Amino acid sequence: MSRRTRMLSASLSTSLALALLGACTAQGGDDRDPDKRQPGVATGTVIGGTPKRGGTLTVLSNQDFAHLDPARNWVMPTMDFGTRLIYRTLTTFRAAPGKKGSEIVPDLATDLGRSSDGGRTWTFTLKPGLVYEDGTPIRARDIKYNVERSFAPDLAGGPDYAQRYLADAEGYAGPLDGKHLDSIRTPDDRTIVFALRRPVAEFSYTVTLPTFSPVPESREKGVQYDLRPFSSGPYRIESYARGKKLVLVRNTHWDAATDPVRKAYPDRIVVIQGLKGGQIDDRIIESAGVDASAVEWSDLQPSSVAKVLPRPEIRQRLSAERTGCTDMLALNTSRAPFDDPKLRQAMQYAVDKEDQVTANGGPALNDVATAYLPPSLTGGRAAAPVHGGPATGDVKKAEKLLAEAGRADGFDTTITVSTGDKTRAEALQQSLARVGIRLRIETVDPSVYYDTIGDTANAPDMAISGWCPDYPSAATFLPFVFDGRTIKPKGNQGNVSQFRDKAVERRMDEIAAMSDASAANKAWTALDREIQRTSPAVPLLWERKPLLVGDNIAGAFGHPSWTGQFDFAVIGLKDPSRSKG
Repeated sequence: MSRRTRMLSASLSTSLALALLGACTAQGGDDRDPDKRQPGVATGTVIGGTPKRGGTLTVLSNQDFAHLDPARNWVMPTMDFGTRLIYRTLTTFRAAPGKKGSEIVPDLATDLGRSSDGGRTWTFTLKPGLVYEDGTPIRARDIKYNVERSFAPDLAGGPDYAQRYLADAEGYAGPLDGKHLDSIRTPDDRTIVFALRRPVAEFSYTVTLPTFSPVPESREKGVQYDLRPFSSGPYRIESYARGKKLVLVRNTHWDAATDPVRKAYPDRIVVIQGLKGGQIDDRIIESAGVDASAVEWSDLQPSSVAKVLPRPEIRQRLSAERTGCTDMLALNTSRAPFDDPKLRQAMQYAVDKEDQVTANGGPALNDVATAYLPPSLTGGRAAAPVHGGPATGDVKKAEKLLAEAGRADGFDTTITVSTGDKTRAEALQQSLARVGIRLRIETVDPSVYYDTIGDTANAPDMAISGWCPDYPSAATFLPFVFDGRTIKPKGNQGNVSQFRDKAVERRMDEIAAMSDASAANKAWTALDREIQRTSPAVPLLWERKPLLVGDNIAGAFGHPSWTGQFDFAVIGLKDPSRSKG
């Protein structure tokens, strides 16, 4: 599904607002082309030149990983980290900035797969000589086993493409009780065949996901596998204290000759967790000692932007790529008050999106979202808003709709947000108060945020939820966010609104069956507008991901397929002798 977790902090000061305004172009008129609103930082470029082999790369983080288990890993930055460093997949994305980064290449497989039966059957052959960290061979049945693991209720939260696409998989609950899927065959150790319930022309992209990496059955640890995934990539886990520190060292059995994507420049990678966001920014801005060889995991704090943008020597170390995601305010449609479509429509006008931009780092790092689908999936241009009105909201229109719904005096409601999004929740609280909606804010740690809002029985009235396409197709967006058939009791990662609409579901199935990609894209865009009219969520922002690196970092760029997170396949150091750790 590809969400992002954030850790943002205090409200913006006047100096920050001025820095942001000075660093970005004007946003007047009806210009819906995001490329014409560039911030004052370089994008699509590599920071620091080509790395040298060796040394220790340090990652400074405010949070633990949600899941490193490849069956459960569905947070974009962690998918990047896991699939670039610890485990390999059948195919993967090219290690390149910009549009080239959206291209796929073979990884464990010899090619991008071979389809037959009109696209209902896909066959992949593994490269010869592939081994794990202990030198034992990687076998096709290990990939099958991990795909099967993704069905296990105890291992919830990961990508569910296998559940959507595989034939005769209804009711399957994983391999932990010894049962296996007939729709995945492994006729020999190097061949894996997937039988799908319908044609999937883009299945070569689907198998870039960590679900399609190998896990030997002999290494099964259930939920404890999160702590020590068995490596098929260039690094193995030396130690992991959750929420504190992860240390990766070279996997000496990894063969670069089989892997044209991962360069594996550092000797060691150390992730320090549990730090304060502002502390991380200050350390990397200063770039003293080990911090010169460090990158930050989570976004630059809004309160730190004024320390970076006005200083060219620091700004050149800032990456701010578009995430390709849409941030939304999910409205829980399964119960009152938001089971009433009229109230949901009122929310479209009650929310001040400009306040959301300001609370999230300003116009240098955000655009107001006018639709659910991001511009990357609608031809590069933002779609015109269905509900209209200014980005600051339309109080009179909201009040009219509230009155029509019998809520002229407003109502009480709640929102659950990550601790880092509290500032945004407070901005939302203020804008909703204009129309009499009284909002109570509850915060949870970023590492458990999506597990919390994904518990449907205890889900809040509202939540801020980000969705990013797993690859460049609207088929990886709208069905995951608004298909009522995908709602799960636990680990409900996509349809946080718990939105159910039979007509929408039928149309999704019709579009999914289209063989003409251009026609399908137009149909998805039209369906986006139809869903907006029922308002299960309010589109808020299209973000950039601001990440800072130390002055000894080389090969750093925000990868377009992982929401602008650094591509860990190729990042390293200018001078390895300067690193410590």
